[in-house]
Amino acid sequence: MEPTRPTSVARFGIYEISFQSGELRKAGIKIKVQQQPLKLLEILLEHPGEIVTREELRTRIWPQESFGDFDQAVNVAIAKLRGALGDSAENPRYIETLPRRGYRFIAEVAIADSAKPVPELDDNLRVSQRLQSPRVWKIAGVALPLVLVLGVVTTWLLFSRRNSTPEIHSLAVLPLESLSGDASQDYFADGMTDELITDLGKIGALRVISRTSVVPYKHVHRPLSEIARELNVDAVLEGTVLRSGDRVRITAQLIQVSAERHLWAESYEGDLRDALTLQSQVSHAVAEQIRINLNPQERAALKSKKAVDPEAYEAYLKGRYFWNKRTANGLRTAVAYFEQAIDQDPNYAPAYSGLADSYALMGDWQYGVMPPRVAFPRAKAAAVKALELDNTLGDAHTSLAFCFDLFDWDWNSAEKEFKRAIELNPGYATAHHWYSWHLIVLGRTSDAITEMRKAASLDPLSLIISADLAEILLVARLYDESIQQSRKTIDMDSNFAVAHYQLGQAYLQKRMYSEAIAELQKATELSGADTTFTSNLAYAYAASGRRSEAIKMLEEFKNRRNHDFSNASEIALIYTGLGEKDQALTWLEKAYEEHFNPSILVRPAFDPLRSDKRFQDLLRRIGLPS
Repeated sequence: MEPTRPTSVARFGIYEISFQSGELRKAGIKIKVQQQPLKLLEILLEHPGEIVTREELRTRIWPQESFGDFDQAVNVAIAKLRGALGDSAENPRYIETLPRRGYRFIAEVAIADSAKPVPELDDNLRVSQRLQSPRVWKIAGVALPLVLVLGVVTTWLLFSRRNSTPEIHSLAVLPLESLSGDASQDYFADGMTDELITDLGKIGALRVISRTSVVPYKHVHRPLSEIARELNVDAVLEGTVLRSGDRVRITAQLIQVSAERHLWAESYEGDLRDALTLQSQVSHAVAEQIRINLNPQERAALKSKKAVDPEAYEAYLKGRYFWNKRTANGLRTAVAYFEQAIDQDPNYAPAYSGLADSYALMGDWQYGVMPPRVAFPRAKAAAVKALELDNTLGDAHTSLAFCFDLFDWDWNSAEKEFKRAIELNPGYATAHHWYSWHLIVLGRTSDAITEMRKAASLDPLSLIISADLAEILLVARLYDESIQQSRKTIDMDSNFAVAHYQLGQAYLQKRMYSEAIAELQKATELSGADTTFTSNLAYAYAASGRRSEAIKMLEEFKNRRNHDFSNASEIALIYTGLGEKDQALTWLEKAYEEHFNPSILVRPAFDPLRSDKRFQDLLRRIGLPS
């Protein structure tokens, strides 16, 4: 069975091996493999798709070994080879074990003749051409009619395989691996991953998992079948990024998980200013491989993009890296980098969009980094500028809608912006998430639940989306479902304060006071005494009859009011729990004058005020249904 040693290069996935030099490379980078595992790989690649028996391996690699020593040697070599390829015996992507028979290389293999000169690559963009692996069929001693029949059948099988449409409706882009060897360059690989998710998320027929849910798999080597099951996807896109000076190389491969089938693998290289072009090339290739019919808008979105100033782009990626941390310090650092990108290129729309996203979160109650009256006008101005430069940025439309909702109370404009954002990027989980709150505030309960569930399907590991789904169910008065959802969130992370807060609210409405107080105490403790959680704890004390404790906390709230952050709506909540309606309505008027976040009014805790004409008048002035 031993063939003539080929003078060629075999490529599979993001790997290639030179039969002549005996070197194995991953995304162009040489990796160290011992001689025996490398020889074993060469033998398997000489017969892709065919069984290579253990006896043949013994004859060609370990002819002098006894059977006992050979068994150990081949097992060790296979293990080392799988380790080098990131493969596993349980869920093989490359090397399949056939018990008591041998091994088989199951991935598609492309063979290129190393003797032929490599064509010169364009300076701005180099794309490797995929080569089809030749199939050599040995048919001897068989009648001609049978040869013809076999030929026809073989041709039909190959044609069917290449032209079959894989059933792929959902995709996870796993964090691209940085090959720089420098942890400080992680922001670059993370940024490229984010951009691919954004590009592919614009395809309406494809559910693309959001960044939050794929980040936990960074540097985690687990079977793809497990990852796909956890994220509920049909396929994964994985690959590497190599940044060297002003040059960038992206290598990616698309894998259909159910069949462990490598659908496509390519390598793209270009200048840093062409990074957006490289990303769009990868996204377009993925769309072609899974046979998705793109509408004109999606096709335009995936077209090659214009070059970007390298320094502005790098500052933008750093800004997104810190924005994604979702911490007070991270948001402040993100603003600095986005402003740096704008200084470098005043016409770079994504930098303004990032700035809008940062200010929008800084003004939200969950972060409290900046007073809303300061943060939201800045967010709105940045979003408007971004859309003046590029009206196709879905995240900028989303941030603008957020400002219209939380600060301007311009519900019609917010509706328009949310719809436009989702039209441009249906896979943007944040748009569905924030749109759900818009809908629930306007009393469109069923639609709100649908949108939040959509956000959860796009970002299944997002703690805040999972917790907010519980609160949407709470506002819908579906208390048992809300409790169940909060428990799911706590199962994901028992130290997530918002989940305990949502669970406490639902327990309160079920009059399970001891359980509610325990959960709200936990939320307050985990959050460092967040004002929202603390005011709800005081409300729980009041509702359960522990008035003295509620009144003590109420006085503390009044005494710590400051010019930047008003606690008027929180104080109104505590007065509602104490049954003092007049005081509650007085403080709600103060909150109205300070332009508070009116979503608090739809919570069940304010139900005792709903029949009061003063409360109905407040809703009317804000523009909400009574």
